[in-house]
Amino acid sequence: MEVILFDNVKGLGRQGEKVKVSEGYYRNFLKPKSLAEEATPAALKRYEKMKKKSIEMAAIQVADARELEEKIKGVEFNLPAKAGTGEKLFGAVTSTDVAHALEEKGFTVDKKQIDIPEAIKTVGPHKVLIKIHTEVIAEITINVVRADK
Repeated sequence: MEVILFDNVKGLGRQGEKVKVSEGYYRNFLKPKSLAEEATPAALKRYEKMKKKSIEMAAIQVADARELEEKIKGVEFNLPAKAGTGEKLFGAVTSTDVAHALEEKGFTVDKKQIDIPEAIKTVGPHKVLIKIHTEVIAEITINVVRADK
């Protein structure tokens, strides 16, 4: 039987493809998990409608991500941290610390979206990447300053 895949299925095919499968595989695996539907004209229409809607939603998400990127680029971030003699920190600045600093400035960013290329263990400016969306990555500079004792 021919089915239309509504999602990528490992070893079978990618989303939107028409593939031939056994009836039992369709009935017992693909259909209960909403991974596929019989290849009928109505199912094709429904798939096209879903695809169009997901493309529109993706465009909106990218636009929102670019807007956040533009807002976040121009903001100066100072991050107080305890430091010893010289410029060395006690410990390191983590993505959680950066997320809290961003939150104080009014930006809600999950710590999992923050990429610190090199461990921040000294006072001074450091580059940090924020993966806002798969297509949008903002680079900000965090200025690590000596915290008051």
